Amino acid sequence: MNGVAAALLVWILTSPSSSDHGSENGWPKHTACNSGGLEVVYQSCDPLQDFGLSIDQCSKQIQSNLNIRFGIILRQDIRKLFLDITLMAKGSSILNYSYPLCEEDQPKFSFCGRRKGEQIYYAGPVNNPGLDVPQGEYQLLLELYNENRATVACANATVTSS
Repeated sequence: MNGVAAALLVWILTSPSSSDHGSENGWPKHTACNSGGLEVVYQSCDPLQDFGLSIDQCSKQIQSNLNIRFGIILRQDIRKLFLDITLMAKGSSILNYSYPLCEEDQPKFSFCGRRKGEQIYYAGPVNNPGLDVPQGEYQLLLELYNENRATVACANATVTSS
């Protein structure tokens, strides 16, 4: 009888109708950073998976070597990995950027080549041009996808600079 009760509990906790990730609200919102006049809040836009992200040195004056921490369990192999960034303000597109993170002949990170089911945990610098974030609220769409255009991670973020 204990086995039946345990199976029922697992089914109830993981069924989409009883958990948050199956509802219209999607995954919970997470704060990646909140200090120095800058707040970054994100939510996974992948209906099947959430992930963890934090940003060190959170400030309106973004340094050229920004340290981040990112963790996820892969649902797809990543022989090649690409990042697309879309930045919007007041409904207008400001920036569209695409960048290869992993290429078969030039892996830039230690997690390049990882397989489905493996965990990625990256803690380190992300090179960027360094900039001052003007006051306002911005929407950011971040998409990681592999060589087959399969989603590896996806996030909608709100960046608020005061």
